[in-house]
Amino acid sequence: MPHHLSPELTRRPVRVLIVGCGGNGSAITAGLPYLHQAMLVHGHPGGLEVTLMDGDVVSPTNCVRQPFSQAEIGHSKAVVLVSRMNLFWGLKWHAVADHFSAKTSVDRVDILIGCVDSRAARKVIAQKVTGPRSGVSLWLDLGNHATGGQFVLGQPWNWENKRSATRLRTVAELFPELVDPSLDNDGLPSCSAVEALERQEPFVNPTLANHALALLARLFRHGSITYHGAFVNVAGCRVQPLAADPAVWRALQRRGKRRVNGR
Repeated sequence: MPHHLSPELTRRPVRVLIVGCGGNGSAITAGLPYLHQAMLVHGHPGGLEVTLMDGDVVSPTNCVRQPFSQAEIGHSKAVVLVSRMNLFWGLKWHAVADHFSAKTSVDRVDILIGCVDSRAARKVIAQKVTGPRSGVSLWLDLGNHATGGQFVLGQPWNWENKRSATRLRTVAELFPELVDPSLDNDGLPSCSAVEALERQEPFVNPTLANHALALLARLFRHGSITYHGAFVNVAGCRVQPLAADPAVWRALQRRGKRRVNGR
């Protein structure tokens, strides 16, 4: 069942908000200029207008498997990444050196890309993009574990995306355990480079991000997609697509209910 791009997103610049500038967020940010330029070459009227949002600063541990240098320690992750993109690509993207919260406005956001590392943070995003006050067209969520992860592109139920059998279900609808804060660990950052690598192998983030970017590229280049996410296993060199299919969604939601109720 193909999902078609909203015509509104082909008539003007597409406003993108990236929440989280860690492993996944920095990898997504590095790839978005290529998507921006490809859209312009193929006739899009404005490409992407991107804002990065993260309240964290660069730590020594971040320099192990995230694209930050020792000279950037103590500086805002969002500001560092945006400055780098703008300088290299000649862009005018924006940075917000603050954490996403219930008070964050999403009024001028077409695509929200969530690259957060906790279920609590993902739940806040789910609550903001859903409901009659939100006009977010698409929510792309990326999440990872030690050897892989998943990404899901969904249409939050709001005034932009009405109830329908074909509306792309979000990560919160398909995998309710991923927005359950009670399942989070201590939430503390890795205290050493060794611990950071033990929690996650190298190259997981860019691999996951590239697959997610390829999905967006296909949607804007061809105007439709037949899948809206995937499960990526770097250790086993496997990628399992998530079909845009109501039957698949119903099966996943039934499993999700069983997982939640069976705890």
